[in-house]
Amino acid sequence: MNMELPTPADLRERRTDLELTQSELADRADVSQPLIARIEGGDVDPRLSTLRRIVGALAEAESAVMHAEDIMHEGVITVAPDDSVREAIDVMIQEGYSQLPVVRDGRPQGLISNSDIRQLSDENAGELPVADAMQESITTVEPDATLDEVNSHLNHQDAVMVVRGGQLVGIVTEADVAAHIS
Repeated sequence: MNMELPTPADLRERRTDLELTQSELADRADVSQPLIARIEGGDVDPRLSTLRRIVGALAEAESAVMHAEDIMHEGVITVAPDDSVREAIDVMIQEGYSQLPVVRDGRPQGLISNSDIRQLSDENAGELPVADAMQESITTVEPDATLDEVNSHLNHQDAVMVVRGGQLVGIVTEADVAAHIS
């Protein structure tokens, strides 16, 4: 596995983008400030373990300043509460999703997932309206919610809906957060 090592310029740029001083980064990475200065200046070739600590500290700081709008999916595929469960299943199969937001007039009403559908015992379940099968307890956040906030909601929910003025503008799933933390 080939790991791209950041250049001194990369490290300096990431640190300044985060508005961290060399001292603040040094504290976070548990190294000395002069060492950060020498690494950024290209005067010293740091040990890999040191570099990993610095990059880890930068990644942690970045996740604190990333927001829902930075990682959300836009153009969300949705179903309406009055659509049939069969229609929802067809959309999920077609799009390859395991869940869909349920939206009325642009406003999120709930979420319907494969597991919600499997729990329907009625043999005519496909005819039922989505409203009868969906989970109504959904979490919505504003686009400026931090990645940490979104992540804490995802501990209890499959997805977090991003709304602006009550209107659905995006969705964030665990996979989206994982892709930005790793």
